[in-house]
Amino acid sequence: MVAVTSSHLAGADLRDEGLGHEERTLAVLRPVPRISVQAFCESEEVRAAIEQAGQDRRMAKAHVRVQQGGIRAALEHYAGAPTPNLMILESRLEATALLAELETLSEVCDPGSKVIIVGHHNDIFLYRELTRRGISEYLVAPVLLSDIISIISQIFVAPDAEPLGRTLAFVGAKGGVGSSTIAHNVAWSIARQLSSEVLLADLDLPFGTANINLDQDPAQGIAEALFSADRMDDALLDRLLAKCAERLSLLAAPSILDRTYDFQSDAFATLIEAAQRSTPFVVLDVPHGWNDWTRSVLTQADEIVITASCDLANLRNAKNLVDTLRKSRPNDRPPRLILNQIGVPKRPEIAPDEFLDPLGLSALATIGFEPQLFGTAANNGRMLSETDAKHPVNETVSGIARALTGRGNEKRAKRTGRASLLDLIRRK
Repeated sequence: MVAVTSSHLAGADLRDEGLGHEERTLAVLRPVPRISVQAFCESEEVRAAIEQAGQDRRMAKAHVRVQQGGIRAALEHYAGAPTPNLMILESRLEATALLAELETLSEVCDPGSKVIIVGHHNDIFLYRELTRRGISEYLVAPVLLSDIISIISQIFVAPDAEPLGRTLAFVGAKGGVGSSTIAHNVAWSIARQLSSEVLLADLDLPFGTANINLDQDPAQGIAEALFSADRMDDALLDRLLAKCAERLSLLAAPSILDRTYDFQSDAFATLIEAAQRSTPFVVLDVPHGWNDWTRSVLTQADEIVITASCDLANLRNAKNLVDTLRKSRPNDRPPRLILNQIGVPKRPEIAPDEFLDPLGLSALATIGFEPQLFGTAANNGRMLSETDAKHPVNETVSGIARALTGRGNEKRAKRTGRASLLDLIRRK
């Protein structure tokens, strides 16, 4: 039998060498509110950057429209149309000519509209003159999509607003691969071992197991939160949470079949935003399935963790998930992958390296088949570390928690006499 295989984690720390400057910038940006943005560009490079920014998940609420033509095109357009919340205008003009055109444009701008200028001259006099005249920001081309999103976020998000918590979404490539168990134990590890506040939300309303695994029986939970979304605030959310440990709160699923749970694509958005306002880390236990709301939740999450076992169905499903999420989240880190239930006796398996190759990923962690540990924990309503504190799988779970939160350096689990520890996890 293969014991837990554990090793140092493929880095999730935002300071990790695997993340470039643009990725680090994007990772800490807050979502842009529901605003209208219109851009008038003169170059394809600036146009492409703004269009890419408009497709980023942090701009999901904003309505972005990009046109060619620069300031003169904007002047013609707004002569007969209202101006949006934000205009992004590119110009190659020198300072005097640029200021003259902006003076003309100001005559047709509605009060309250913000303006960002993308210029081609690194001119400190021009910058000062633009800010004196009320221009929100002056950027010098070329610009990156992270520059665009960062500036928009600075303009429209209150500077004294509390940082949003990070959302960590766990989903199985196939039913029964242990995604929920891993999600619950990672949430527990973040709270107990990393001493950070965590909110665990069980999104599997009919069949969720978080309340069972954490030995809780709350009278209310996520169903009440969803059906009260129009009045959701911090106070209501706090009343619906069950306290599972000193720093771990649970938004439990009802796990009953007295109704069907069919949701619109944005059904969970208000709830997740409320959770992010109050908690540094929000762990989302997403059920295995594919519909509008699961796709929306996964697309908007800060980190996605896919759990899979090494067989052909899991490989197909995992590849479909990875490819789809890469397309919908082009500016984010690819989903993380955990290989679970490895080494089931007499069960043919795809070798981990062969499983990973078509996905183009390295494994965040590899966990062996341990029915005694996992079965005992599940039947007793306990976490893995509570069931057997010395079992090597606990170090794997802790490593996953450290990697996803960026808390501390990743560590290698100690070797035990039961099995060698495989270094299957490679730093990206």
